[in-house]
Amino acid sequence: MTKLIIERGSKGQMATSLPSCDVPAKPLGDLIPDTYQRSWESIRLPEVAEPELIRHYTNLSTKNHHVDKDFYPLGSCTMKYNPKINEWTAGQPIFAESHPLQPEALSQSQLQIHYELEQFLCGITGMKRFTLQPAAGSQGELTGVLIMRKYHEKRGNQKTKVLIPDAAHGTNPASVAMAGYEVCEIKSNARGLVDIEDLKSKLTPDVAGLMLTNPNTLGLFEENISQIVELIHSVDGLVYMDGANMNALIGIVRPADMGFDITHINLHKTFSTPHGGGGPGSGPIGVVDRLVPYLPKPTVDKNGETYSLKFDLPDSIGRLHGFYGNYGILVRAWTYIRMLGKDNLTDISKAAVINANYLMHRLKAYYHLPYDLPCMHEFVLSAVTQKAAGVKALDIAKRLLDYGFHAPTMYFPLIVKEALMIEPTESETRETLDRFVEVMIKIDEEIKQNPEMVHAAPLTTPVGRVDETLANRQLTVHW
Repeated sequence: MTKLIIERGSKGQMATSLPSCDVPAKPLGDLIPDTYQRSWESIRLPEVAEPELIRHYTNLSTKNHHVDKDFYPLGSCTMKYNPKINEWTAGQPIFAESHPLQPEALSQSQLQIHYELEQFLCGITGMKRFTLQPAAGSQGELTGVLIMRKYHEKRGNQKTKVLIPDAAHGTNPASVAMAGYEVCEIKSNARGLVDIEDLKSKLTPDVAGLMLTNPNTLGLFEENISQIVELIHSVDGLVYMDGANMNALIGIVRPADMGFDITHINLHKTFSTPHGGGGPGSGPIGVVDRLVPYLPKPTVDKNGETYSLKFDLPDSIGRLHGFYGNYGILVRAWTYIRMLGKDNLTDISKAAVINANYLMHRLKAYYHLPYDLPCMHEFVLSAVTQKAAGVKALDIAKRLLDYGFHAPTMYFPLIVKEALMIEPTESETRETLDRFVEVMIKIDEEIKQNPEMVHAAPLTTPVGRVDETLANRQLTVHW
């Protein structure tokens, strides 16, 4: 092995001398064909004063809506505040400047973050082990269903179907189809929960498992969860928990204790990592003991005080990510959990549930509440009454922008007509929630008195109402 020799120069500077080799010394340009060389010319940049540059970007930031600016009640997405200490930690050189291909001996701190975060998630969910590779909740779903498929293949089971409630996130059936299974829809009952009788009627030996969001997308906890799990297990099926709504459960109930075999957690929702702009995300998957051999490889293991990557997993479903996950997001989630600790994490979920029930109670007199039950972290209103006056849920969402609030999720779940799905999270104060209620009541009054104004909203944003159908058909992706 050749050694890099480092010497002290005459003026005290560090200098390097490399061992000689047989390759003749040539200018780099002579070694690269002309066709691959860049032609150089001076960059024509405008002369801009620093204050003007700062004002330009500040003005741009005020035209966008973000959680640092005001309330962001996007249902089923947990758009909570992102503590700045998370950014500080993730920006430390030992993390930000490390490379995934550097030797394990030089990556002990980075691997320690992986290992400890996995242990935290196992404690929170009751699962035996996690993989941190999936780079989004949707990729986590696919990972979970692939593990489900591997489990049945190893047992010689001939399974073809996965059951999914009609109120599920759209990524659930997509993940099932990508994994090669047939989607079988389960109806919701009059209470917005899984219809047990419909589930029983579709429970056949070829059912591989059930994908279930709990609490569901209506913000309701599945009160028959023990019976549901028992039914799926009776045909040797696995029960997968879509953990998108885990923000309601931390320290209160664990997926494994409910009987779930596989669960994913969206770190970019539950654990306060940045979520705007579509990512970056992270959707770790946790499994019970008998499914551990099928996790993606490598896993991060600890031997004594040393952390290492384990690739010798013959039954693994393989890699899901080029490296080991969206590392900066993992560091942020690790920071959030370490900063709060067990008791404060539980308080987060309790506050989220209290905030959602407070908003629901105050607004149900003005907007239809299709399922009038205590909710968890979110709830779904319906604008069917307002639509009778000629104004849709979309118009209400646009009008909210004029008052400085981001719109809630619209038209989802599909089982609710004119749905407005609202999630306040634990980040918001009573004063902010009261402001939101006052605006929602005012919009209801505007619909009665001047519906055309609501139809024309937003009126104060840099860009007004757009033709969304035309925008989807003629998408402009450049300036």
